[in-house]
Amino acid sequence: MDASELLAGAKIVPVVVIDDVNTAVPLAECLVDAGLNVIEVTLRTDAGLQAIERIAAAVPAMAVGAGSIRSAEQIAAVSEAGAKFAVAPGATEQLLEAAERCTLPFIPGVATPSEMLTLLQRGYTLQKFFPAEILGGIPFLKAIAAPIPEISFMPTGGINAASAVNYLSLDNVLSVGGSWIAPNDLLAAGNFTAISALASAAAQLAR
Repeated sequence: MDASELLAGAKIVPVVVIDDVNTAVPLAECLVDAGLNVIEVTLRTDAGLQAIERIAAAVPAMAVGAGSIRSAEQIAAVSEAGAKFAVAPGATEQLLEAAERCTLPFIPGVATPSEMLTLLQRGYTLQKFFPAEILGGIPFLKAIAAPIPEISFMPTGGINAASAVNYLSLDNVLSVGGSWIAPNDLLAAGNFTAISALASAAAQLAR
């Protein structure tokens, strides 16, 4: 259930919180047009699951993933809704078993070397490093690269456009998750012009 292959070309993954489900499809279309074809829609709001379902149905060019996964039931629900992958802030036996039952690519969250090794032994070579900046950011990932070279990371948490470039320069960073591309205020206002500009700049960073 490792998601390395799925995210191999996605250097920047917008992490979004959707309050109004009607903004889901326009947002996905905006991001695809700007050159970003992977999105993580978090299950932090009541609209999250339906937003995933709408994007999966209406924007086939977008690989929509579900973020902030916290239960086995959510794994099953997002898989049924059409999510291509799931992301969690951590990992439990129940989450891992649910992802394996649904055959859903899963990116478990890690914060320590012990967690990293435990998940590596289970086959997860792509792991979410979260919350990245608080846990040590780039220096931490540099330090962990030599003793655990098999793991690639998707750092998320506190990263912005400026720091994303430095994260992506690391050999053990596959992609970066960022909320700066579609911030809540712009999404709530329906300001897709501004979001498109941020997304285009992010896509340029990824190149």
